[in-house]
Amino acid sequence: MAALGGARRRPLFLLLLAGLLHGTAATFVVTDGNGTACIMANFSAAFVTSYDTRNGPTNVTFDLPPDAAVLNSSSSCGKENASAPSLVIAFGRGHRLTLNFTRNATRYSVQLMGFIYNLSDTQIFPNASSKEIKTVESATDIRADINKKYRCVSNNQIHMHNVTVTLHDATIQAYLASSSFSKEETRCEQDGPFPTTAPPPPPRPSPSPTPESPSVHKYNVSGTNGTCLLASMGLQLNVTYSKRDNTTVSGLFSIDPSNTSATGSCGPQLVTLDLRSSRIHSLLFQFGMDPNTSQFFLQGIQLNMTVPDARGKAPTSHLPVQESQSTHSQCAFADPTFQADNSSLRALQATIGNSYKCNAEERVEVTEAFSVNIFKVWVQAFQVQGDKFGSVEECQLDENSMLIPIAVGGALAGLVLIVLIAYLIGRKRSHAGYQTI
Repeated sequence: MAALGGARRRPLFLLLLAGLLHGTAATFVVTDGNGTACIMANFSAAFVTSYDTRNGPTNVTFDLPPDAAVLNSSSSCGKENASAPSLVIAFGRGHRLTLNFTRNATRYSVQLMGFIYNLSDTQIFPNASSKEIKTVESATDIRADINKKYRCVSNNQIHMHNVTVTLHDATIQAYLASSSFSKEETRCEQDGPFPTTAPPPPPRPSPSPTPESPSVHKYNVSGTNGTCLLASMGLQLNVTYSKRDNTTVSGLFSIDPSNTSATGSCGPQLVTLDLRSSRIHSLLFQFGMDPNTSQFFLQGIQLNMTVPDARGKAPTSHLPVQESQSTHSQCAFADPTFQADNSSLRALQATIGNSYKCNAEERVEVTEAFSVNIFKVWVQAFQVQGDKFGSVEECQLDENSMLIPIAVGGALAGLVLIVLIAYLIGRKRSHAGYQTI
């Protein structure tokens, strides 16, 4: 066979509406030496990661740029029992996104996704304290039937250590039978369900036993310039998911501070608090600031957790002998996890330098399937003096709860006054009806 690794990239001329929000989608094609396509992919991608600066850790978000292209020298159609197909996309100053494929008799998958990024790229990583080249990788849930394309309109997040890659409106196919996408497709679970018969009535969520109110704990995040976040609160996760028997349930999971580790980062525009436990891989709170109003607020929540009784993803099997000896587990798809994120929230808001406090239970809706119940919250981000909370700004819920007893007391006082006036008028009239002899 001729040498492998030839590649071509075909730009898209139509901008999808989703592309306006998630970057422009692009098509990447890997061909063999004869010019026959073996891998095709069309998607837009967004990257979120953190890195160290002279002022402490900071977070950065960037999109796969329009000039990203297939790296010919590293992409490959693979060789039977020797190597697997791979798509390597290069952009910027040495950044590479890699999709490594594998297959069995009936299905193929992106067994491993990797990302190499260069901290010396000052356009993406300004003021980075290190000029290292970092490498991260993770298994994915991208898989489809042989001779069908993988299709996923919804966001698909792949978490790789401290890097999260979000693919949007993705169409991917390997082991192509022709030099174009197949007409048939395998849809991702995020787009489902896809019933093949008349849809049955939607199952009613089975309520799980309600746990006790979670313990209130004080969290502290510090950087090189001191404390940037103080938070005292109890946390409860409200998650809706599908069980192994296909029933839909809503589960409440309380955060136990004694079994939870807390880390975070301090940035000039973003402060984070990351909570982790044996079940929760990451519960990330992101606090931003609005320079126009001089206020801080909770702008994002990300969750990646294990749900033991959830419907898991089927593991791959029948891999070639060479691949079975890989250090990466073949059953990486079998771990039932729940993932959700929203970076456009506006909650727990107060003036910078002051603190936000609410004794009432607050419910923050993250997605349709995930919300966070926050108990007795007291939080302050960015400007924290002497590790102590600043002047308190009460929540609307507490103000309303104080108005109710005031209104009831006022109504009772008015009623007593009316009765007293009526009694005095009645007594005066009774005296006026008699004459002295």
